[in-house]
Amino acid sequence: MNRFSVILMLCFFLVLSAMDYPKPFVEPLNHYEETGSIKGDSLNVRFVGNWPFGPSYAIAYDSVRSLAFCGSGGGLYILNVSDPSSPVKVSERIHTRDIVIGLFYDYSSERLYIADYDAGLEIWDVSIPSSPVKLGSYDTPGYAYDVAVSGSYAYVADYISGLRVIDISDPSNPSEIGSYDTPDYAYDVEVAGSYAYVADVDSGLRIIDISDPSNPSEVGFYDTPGYASGVAVAGSYAYVADWDSGLCVIDVSDPSNPSQTGSCDTPGYAMDVVVSGSYAYVADVDSGLCIIDVSNPSNPSEVGYYDTPGFAVGVVVSGTYAYVADDYSGLRIIDISTPSTPSEAGSYLTPGYALGVAVSGSYAYIADGFNGLFVIDVSNPSNPAEVGNSKTPCVDVAVAGLYAYVADGDSGLCVIDVSNPSNPAQAGSCDTPGYAEDVAVSGSYAYVADGDSGLCVIDVSDPSNPAQAGSCDAPGYAEDVAVSGSYAYVADGDSGLRVIDISDPSNPYEVGFYDTPDYASGVAVSGNYAYVADWDSGLCVIDVSNPSNPVKVGSYDTPYWASDVSVSGTYAYIAGSFAGLLVIDISDPSNPVEVGYYDTPYRPQDIAVGDSFVYVADFGAGLQIYENLLLGIDDSRDQIALPIRLLQNPVAGDYIEIELSLKQQDMYEIGLYNLLGQEVKTFSISGLSAGRHRIRLETKGLAGGVYFLRAADKKTQQYIKVTIMK
Repeated sequence: MNRFSVILMLCFFLVLSAMDYPKPFVEPLNHYEETGSIKGDSLNVRFVGNWPFGPSYAIAYDSVRSLAFCGSGGGLYILNVSDPSSPVKVSERIHTRDIVIGLFYDYSSERLYIADYDAGLEIWDVSIPSSPVKLGSYDTPGYAYDVAVSGSYAYVADYISGLRVIDISDPSNPSEIGSYDTPDYAYDVEVAGSYAYVADVDSGLRIIDISDPSNPSEVGFYDTPGYASGVAVAGSYAYVADWDSGLCVIDVSDPSNPSQTGSCDTPGYAMDVVVSGSYAYVADVDSGLCIIDVSNPSNPSEVGYYDTPGFAVGVVVSGTYAYVADDYSGLRIIDISTPSTPSEAGSYLTPGYALGVAVSGSYAYIADGFNGLFVIDVSNPSNPAEVGNSKTPCVDVAVAGLYAYVADGDSGLCVIDVSNPSNPAQAGSCDTPGYAEDVAVSGSYAYVADGDSGLCVIDVSDPSNPAQAGSCDAPGYAEDVAVSGSYAYVADGDSGLRVIDISDPSNPYEVGFYDTPDYASGVAVSGNYAYVADWDSGLCVIDVSNPSNPVKVGSYDTPYWASDVSVSGTYAYIAGSFAGLLVIDISDPSNPVEVGYYDTPYRPQDIAVGDSFVYVADFGAGLQIYENLLLGIDDSRDQIALPIRLLQNPVAGDYIEIELSLKQQDMYEIGLYNLLGQEVKTFSISGLSAGRHRIRLETKGLAGGVYFLRAADKKTQQYIKVTIMK
């Protein structure tokens, strides 16, 4: 389950004894019993690497070394803020399994504890900031929103699963020793003395006695008027960020009988709070940072505020600065030396929401909304790295030659010179009449899906001076466009697929359409077929051999909404909102079949396929890179004589039991791979006669999670997913 683990295991060889198993069998690939959702669950797709950065939801600070730890999507930036006006990135090497929601920094050990949403708790050694090392993790049963550490224990606010107590005395092997199921959703936690104070959303403040960490018990509560989303404790008071009710001050001098002392309604939505001296600093979402004088707890009053450009969702304070996690606007550093007139001292813009992706050569280009275009070096797919960015807002991107063509929403088409990837620069632009959602480039023209203005054709023969050449209105809302030959294919929202003749770019006109069952949001074309991501109806396959009369020939109902599609060879790759990446076999267009998937960290928005890799723009988790493990395997669905089947899945003990069928005496090698694609065990099997054999593969010492068995002889190979439960 630890798909971002950096622990490498030595490969070793086992020669296994075997016994004959006489009864014949014919079993399909991936014959196993499903046991429910697993984070990072996958089938025939492996995670390769990622550049997972996105909005900032959490912040921590090391005052000794002047380091800010800034959560960013599915990763974390370590920033040197010794000069608050000019933060400098020290490292972007912390990549987490899921979205970074909460942080706790332990000064004494120089360890960072990360509340990693669906993936639970992660522990990182940041003693060398430029080279952080992951020490361990624990997958909590719920959604980890926050974490506090005291002594040898981490206390995780685990949303639907309440408060979880994790023994971290051995950070390489953290284990849960106790829990308390709060009545609502545990969103934030602070530890003071023998008590954990939990902001429990609709159930207000819950006070948990943790004097015996293995048996935490509630001793008191106060049901705040709003939704308790953040809590800080100072002296005899708990300060609760209570959403639309602002700040609530709770007297907790008697933990068994807490009572409200005072309150202060903030202008926005109070999401997080810290207390320093006589002031409470509230991350007030759309109203930025709110500063409240709490010198008289019974009468707290606002004394100042600073409206950050994004949504203030997290805050820490050190000295005369407040460090605000500001969602899509990254880190904002606010000078609070004069609380009545706070001002911004500096900022560091983290990536926002990854909306589109294109790949050309060794680079992936991420359309990142308001935060612009990011250029990612993917020459080493397992370790992508940012090399440059342009601040031009972009919704989607296409690359041709030395230029990136950006669909820029309200601003139309923007052309970015990427000849120097480390310094992309705007070359030209052309304002389209609608809202540019997507762009495709063919020859000297860019074709823009322009929202309610339909298709807009832009002459880009002179990239410094692009100009509209023609347009074709469409009845719906143009979301996506693909070009093949003399036709543009537009995913037109409620109006389905529109086929537009572009043989004369100055006079494009519709020649045919197919009204898909739901909302056409993505389209790809290969050969005589258009593949439409049709939202709630999944994948629709449209025969466009006669463009004037498109005909639906097949479909696949995806588990959730299909938002985008890319096609390569005999596979369609679907961005399934909330379902991750889906791989559909389209070798028979009339009968598409799902053959693989990967549960991405966030929500896939766009897909590009290059060489053997699939590049996914995963909204709040940046760029994710996967590999279709079926590539290179005989694509025929008629293959039956598969040599291996699992005799049990998941695996609960220390062995994977398999059945191996050999046509002749031969050497057979089986590799066991984790979700990083690292081979953790190798089993070399020799000396077996032709026939069927039952074999046990030892898994002792492996962590629980999802793995792949790769079995190969001289001519064939086979991949099977196996889940090891520990």
